[in-house]
Amino acid sequence: MTAIEVRGLGVKYRQGQPGAVTALEGVTLSVQSGEFVSVLGRAGSGKTTLLQCLGLVLRPTSGLVLLDGTDTNALTDGQRADLRSRRIGFVLRDRNLLPGLTVLENVLLPLRYAGVAALGRAGRARARDLLDLVGLADQARARPDQLSVAQAQRVAIARALVKVPALVLADEPTGEVDDETSDELLYLLQQVNRMSDVTIIVTTQDRDVASCMDRMIRLGAGRVLSDERLRVA
Repeated sequence: MTAIEVRGLGVKYRQGQPGAVTALEGVTLSVQSGEFVSVLGRAGSGKTTLLQCLGLVLRPTSGLVLLDGTDTNALTDGQRADLRSRRIGFVLRDRNLLPGLTVLENVLLPLRYAGVAALGRAGRARARDLLDLVGLADQARARPDQLSVAQAQRVAIARALVKVPALVLADEPTGEVDDETSDELLYLLQQVNRMSDVTIIVTTQDRDVASCMDRMIRLGAGRVLSDERLRVA
């Protein structure tokens, strides 16, 4: 089953103005449900812009993004926000944890935003189970400033999974950690992918990181340069 289909995707910033910038041009690809995919490219290649389009954060200038067969371009902003809230989890490079909340409360945030009773037993139980999965069960009451970068990224992964998304988009999640921690985070994402069959797309500038996944899409100057199957998903 196709989770994501992109047809002729283009994004131009300051379109029609002097100094307009083309971030994506003519990107066409599809991702099947349950795939573990890397998007490899240098800074400025269009990786983050592509993830923003796939995550319904940014509307493309041209082309289509279909999510589970739904033409997301045809949705209102409210409908896009609702679909994003229900179906997509994000892991950002800067982690974006709220400093005034505990680790557990940060993990529960997507449920609050989605209008789910996050303080109910089921929500808290799932959040605690996810903290156990990422090896931070003993840090539930800690504040983000008490965590290492690697621990904070694990919290971000747990937060992305708490609402049981069909798709997880991770923007350079290993960009600020050492090689050993990078391997641990990639293994964790791989286990999540295998156990829950969630579709995961990871951007990176590191070919070694990209090659750990089942498929590698290489971007350059906003275009798909190659799309290589590395192993059977």
